[in-house]
Amino acid sequence: MNWGILLLASVFEISWAIGLKYTEGFTRFWPSVATVTAMVLSVVLLGLAMKTLPVGTAYAVWVGIGAVGTAILGMYLFQEPASTARLLSLGFIIAGIIGLKLSS
Repeated sequence: MNWGILLLASVFEISWAIGLKYTEGFTRFWPSVATVTAMVLSVVLLGLAMKTLPVGTAYAVWVGIGAVGTAILGMYLFQEPASTARLLSLGFIIAGIIGLKLSS
């Protein structure tokens, strides 16, 4: 159950990270409201997941999923570079997330 909550927290982390681009420095009202809401939900859900998950594992997985998801969406939505080195590096982060999940 807490792994599912952590996954949902990670989705909200990706949402707020991408949302920051749309706020244009928090000058656009609705994108800013959505981004701040996603920030709060992400942290609250992370806190709930940490009730039973180890703090280091939960935080690393949350950040890792957020980083990978944000990078992939950045490539898709904003035409950011998708070089071999970048994709390989994202693969290493995914491997680390899987390793943390398997070892906890």
